[in-house]
Amino acid sequence: MLIGMMGAGKSTTGARVARLLDRRFYDSDEEIFARTGMTVPEIFRVHGEAAFRAQERAVLAGALTSGVPAVIAVAGGAVFDPDSRRRMQRSGVIIWLRATPHTLRHRVGAGIGRPLLEQDPAGTLYRLDALRRPLYQALADGYIDVDGVIPTTVAERVARLAREWLESGRGLVADCGEL
Repeated sequence: MLIGMMGAGKSTTGARVARLLDRRFYDSDEEIFARTGMTVPEIFRVHGEAAFRAQERAVLAGALTSGVPAVIAVAGGAVFDPDSRRRMQRSGVIIWLRATPHTLRHRVGAGIGRPLLEQDPAGTLYRLDALRRPLYQALADGYIDVDGVIPTTVAERVARLAREWLESGRGLVADCGEL
């Protein structure tokens, strides 16, 4: 599973890692669209954030219990839900794609298509990072700093960490660090 802030590269990296590991790829936003026929901004606009978070929980639970070996790009805010955190911890290796707020701001730009960033994208990213960072750190079996690293390299590092985890038959320690 890949966790991290919006703009950290979970979707891009996840798709590449899935190809490298010959696994199915689940992207939270794409799975939500498949279930609802609505994009994330549409769900926020029509039904509100609570409805989106409910879909986020359901999609993650479905991916984690599918029985299909997969790479999952977990929605950035899923870490706030205690049940989702427990499910993730029981389900496989969790790799945090760690980026500075400066990098995230550069990657998401004006925040178009990201409802949480409609007002003050830079300030919101800094606030969200401060709230989520401790949760990502507590959940992650390992992390990869993605600032200034091309997606291909990030994917190769994630795949290597995942292979080591799979081959070991045991979890990684929480502070295994960057590869």
